[in-house]
Amino acid sequence: MQHSELSVEGSESVALLVREELARRRLSRQWLADEARVSLSTLEKALAGRRPFTLATVVRIEDALGTSLRGPKRESVQPAGMFAPESMGAYARPAVQWLEGEYLTLRPSFSEPGAVFAYLTSISWDDAKGHLVFSEASRTDAEYEQKGFVSFPNLSGAIYLVTISEGQYRVAILNRPSGGHMTGILLTLAAGQGAQLIPAAVPLAMLSTSKRPDTVVGVIREGDQCFAEYRECVDRVTGRGFALFPH
Repeated sequence: MQHSELSVEGSESVALLVREELARRRLSRQWLADEARVSLSTLEKALAGRRPFTLATVVRIEDALGTSLRGPKRESVQPAGMFAPESMGAYARPAVQWLEGEYLTLRPSFSEPGAVFAYLTSISWDDAKGHLVFSEASRTDAEYEQKGFVSFPNLSGAIYLVTISEGQYRVAILNRPSGGHMTGILLTLAAGQGAQLIPAAVPLAMLSTSKRPDTVVGVIREGDQCFAEYRECVDRVTGRGFALFPH
């Protein structure tokens, strides 16, 4: 064994930890090879146990992943801003860059039956906080525009847009994109009788605006421009089984 190589047991332990980190953070082996400055072939052989890790390779992998792979205690060494907290899914920025952007957001109108309420939602990475955040804009009821954080746990693969304000929660639960759309359910509060607010759940659709230079927002009624398209986007959430509202 070369002096710089780990023992068989040490290499197996490192390989297991690396595979766990890649799976938990949804990172590719190619990404790790690039960040750690090792060839993909070398990384693949080491992870498969066909060759031992060298100490230099382990150090570079630790720097890339931001965690210690040696010894009983694994501590984060990555500067803040690269990985989201465990409570939000511990996703890595490179793994969620595809989610960043502006979205046309559609849901049924609470005030006008049959109409569609359309507004914009932006998702971006907050360097200071080290996770994705979202904010709403172009709502006709601007005083109710929401902002918060994005949770993306590996176990379910669902995307959560969460607002917490003075103990109140508002949550959008979205599927991964299908056909360019993210669809799911919005859990929020709606106006009830008088000044009362009541729990409400409605289908939600989010469409990237990257290929939509002109977006119509507001309360979209039958006969208005884009009504048929917007209504179809909302109806497909339940019509195609992207969300369930059992009775």
